[in-house]
Amino acid sequence: MIKARVLETVVYKALSRSGLPDIDYALNPYIGCWHSCIYCYARLYVRNSAVSKDWGNVILVKKNVVEVLSREVKHLRLGVVGIGTITDAYQPIEAIYGLTKESIDLLLKKGFQVSIQTKNPLILRDLDLLEKYRNSVDVGLTITTFNSRVAEFIEPRAPPPKTRANALYKLSEIGIKTWIFYGPVIPSLNDDDSTIDEIIELAKDTRSEVLIDRLHIKNFMYKPDHPLNKLISLTKKYEWRNFLTKVMNKCLKAGVKCMEAFTKTYSQRALEEFI
Repeated sequence: MIKARVLETVVYKALSRSGLPDIDYALNPYIGCWHSCIYCYARLYVRNSAVSKDWGNVILVKKNVVEVLSREVKHLRLGVVGIGTITDAYQPIEAIYGLTKESIDLLLKKGFQVSIQTKNPLILRDLDLLEKYRNSVDVGLTITTFNSRVAEFIEPRAPPPKTRANALYKLSEIGIKTWIFYGPVIPSLNDDDSTIDEIIELAKDTRSEVLIDRLHIKNFMYKPDHPLNKLISLTKKYEWRNFLTKVMNKCLKAGVKCMEAFTKTYSQRALEEFI
């Protein structure tokens, strides 16, 4: 049971244009995220000050989002809709409101493609729906580490990584295209060989692609009491290209397709550029 402060709001727009590669529209039924990941940049893009200033403890619910979406899909060009581009659409509040499921159901019935990224195995609740439209769906699970101590530090309220891995297996088993978001990579916390190898092994077992992203330093991390403050200098001088090359090499040897997140540069081409 979540103990966040829940606010309901009425919206006049459900879908927004997306600037992400291969994503045409973005849909976020909720703003604010109970997972409270210490690296989360989403707080910087939230207009509601109650949510942004107390990130993780205030959740904004767009209570009429499905109704608005049902009107929008009648005149919008078909395309790919990214689900949860700002906040995890399958965070615990979804178990109460069900807005994500209703929205996905509507989009798929109308012929849209849906791309979902989450940290929550709650997505398995909708397995029947996703399986029915599996040719129009892809699902990514964010897995930054399998070390429980590190996971609890950087993603304090998110479901354990092993439960996310189990969800990935189940989604893959029914023929849904899956991917792993390995990011952000934080120097000295989750850039070790053990983490890399476990993620690649999971990707190989589930026929998943791997998207890799670095930690991007933001102003809120400079606060003296922020958990990442002491890692800022290390992150700034980190040899990211060397790290990425190492991961790409491991992916190639394992036969796993990897790419740097938010680019279209896959393993083979990346190796040519980095080595």
